[in-house]
Amino acid sequence: MSKKNRETEKHHGELVFWWCFSFAEKEYFFSFYLTKAELLALTKSDVDFQNNRMSITKTYYRTERRDVITVPKTEQSVRVIELPEFLTQEIKEYVNKLYELPDDERIFPIVAEAVQHKLKRQAEKAGVKKIRVHDIRHSSVAYLINQGVQPLIIKERLGHKDIKITLNTYGHLYPNQQRQVADMLNQQKISPNSGNCQDL
Repeated sequence: MSKKNRETEKHHGELVFWWCFSFAEKEYFFSFYLTKAELLALTKSDVDFQNNRMSITKTYYRTERRDVITVPKTEQSVRVIELPEFLTQEIKEYVNKLYELPDDERIFPIVAEAVQHKLKRQAEKAGVKKIRVHDIRHSSVAYLINQGVQPLIIKERLGHKDIKITLNTYGHLYPNQQRQVADMLNQQKISPNSGNCQDL
């Protein structure tokens, strides 16, 4: 990430996120909306390179010096994410560099602490505020909200169990549209024939 490509960090309650960033190592979080455990569990077989899709079916953690792959926390966490084509291509190029990687081997064979350490090092290098890896997930949601994506779509991509979790966490980031509603109703009153209602 270069200084010219970054913007100021945003703070909303306990959420801290980067509004814009560009170092490739973390683009996976930003575009996949995965948790750290989901990302580290990914295998080549999870990616449908032809149809630009990724299946999230497992999570990774390390305990007592052992790598453990298990099922996600909730049924909703098991999901298929539609990927932008450019990102599918980047994953493909990355995987092709891993010589004869078996389909069932992890794409990122590192532990969670290593990801956080690398993020910290890159943040220091770029001169931006240090945030947790999970806050990149918050950053991706903030970006989607800014682009007008509806809460239900975000809930499905994140794998939240209930829409209430999505709204309770990110609802304050949605712009207040009360003025737009009032203006719309006022316009309907001024120009009654501009609406969809027809005289019976």
